[in-house]
Amino acid sequence: QVQLVESGGGLVQPGGSLRLSCAASGSINRIYAMGWYRQAPEKQRELVAAITSGGSTNYADSVKGRFTISRDNAKNTVYLQMNSLKPEDTAVYYCNAHRVVTTTEFGDYWGQGTQVTVSS
Repeated sequence: QVQLVESGGGLVQPGGSLRLSCAASGSINRIYAMGWYRQAPEKQRELVAAITSGGSTNYADSVKGRFTISRDNAKNTVYLQMNSLKPEDTAVYYCNAHRVVTTTEFGDYWGQGTQVTVSS
């Protein structure tokens, strides 16, 4: 299976920046897409940004223009650059990988999560 380890979370003041990293290991072949989700207390987990193997990206409306997802294929790592952070960005951020080998061999994998807190 795929193992995902996130890092880079922390406490930052409004307007500040953080860069999250997600390193993938294990059965990393045929990962179709990777993305970042977040979950705030008493809220549903929501998609923040995603990137496909072909480089196509998708962002939540709330982060467009502020966040950028990218990946380093050589390092099997995906990043989320977060700029102009707002208190409403506070959440646990989870890395996700969707792996497709065949129609009968696929799966979604999740990291352990990293806390991002935006506060004065």
